[in-house]
Amino acid sequence: MKIVVDGFGGDNAPLAVLEGCAMAVKEYGVELIVTGDQDVLRKTAEENGISLNGISFHHAPSVITMEDEPTSILKEKADCSMAAAFQLVKEGKGDAFVSAGNTGAILVGATFLLKRVKGVKRAALASVIPTETGRYLLMDSGANVECRPEILTQFGVMGSLYMEKVMKVKSPKVGLVNIGTEETKGGELQIAALAQMKAAPIRFAGNVEARELPMGAVDVAVADGFTGNVILKLTEGMGALMSHKLKEIFSGTAGTLAGALVLKKIKALKKSMDYTEYGGAPLLGISKPAIKAHGSSNPKAFMNAIRQARDFTQSGLIGEIQGAVASMKAESNAGADSR
Repeated sequence: MKIVVDGFGGDNAPLAVLEGCAMAVKEYGVELIVTGDQDVLRKTAEENGISLNGISFHHAPSVITMEDEPTSILKEKADCSMAAAFQLVKEGKGDAFVSAGNTGAILVGATFLLKRVKGVKRAALASVIPTETGRYLLMDSGANVECRPEILTQFGVMGSLYMEKVMKVKSPKVGLVNIGTEETKGGELQIAALAQMKAAPIRFAGNVEARELPMGAVDVAVADGFTGNVILKLTEGMGALMSHKLKEIFSGTAGTLAGALVLKKIKALKKSMDYTEYGGAPLLGISKPAIKAHGSSNPKAFMNAIRQARDFTQSGLIGEIQGAVASMKAESNAGADSR
């Protein structure tokens, strides 16, 4: 398996990218192609003693930044490291794509270069978020600010399949994020989506309130990209707040002694809340596996994003999504013909 990694995507590129790639080759035995300025990549690896076993480079002279327009990946920045990574996957020279770069550019590149799965109306960013009992998949977490009911329904189907095929959750429970659990709650979008999701081939749990998500109420939480991104950013902020407060509580002599007694549990909690354990957000609905890693990813996060790309590729998920979407369309057409 060959995974293509954008060598200049993210705040800590290219050093963290190369370190994470070396770790992934050693841990998972994957073959990697890293895109970007070859001279800079080789120099960075040499100066930091990074093994290049299992890693090859594909030269791409420019970089798309967070300030660039996302669509520039198709024209002005078509020679950038991210565009080159997409092109290699498109041409079949790589099996999956990984980048921690400009989210908008990743969405544009994936949609126009790799293309959506036939029948999928919108691709969605699916973020794995820790809960009291495990984790849940939030989709969409920022790709689609405005959605239609049928789009949210497809999100639910794709998210359910991802949790089942990649995350190995048996019969995942899917919920629609709303301001209340009653079926009459929400706006026109939520009320219409609720009706459609009831008929979808998923284990649908109905409406779910945001406060229930950290408790593990559902395995997949479906929302439009605006709502999902607010949930994601608030969760990240609360995680940082909790970490800060724990440090305050266990500071000082007495706190240090108390902390030593519960150190093992504190470390377990910290690990369960650590985004680097999950690697990144898969972009579901695209015809090839694509992973958007966190912008501030460290080597460990890149390593896990590559693992995630490997698992995604091996799962056969894209074929499952295409089959499910085609089946739903056929049932919808049959229902329309019978009326």
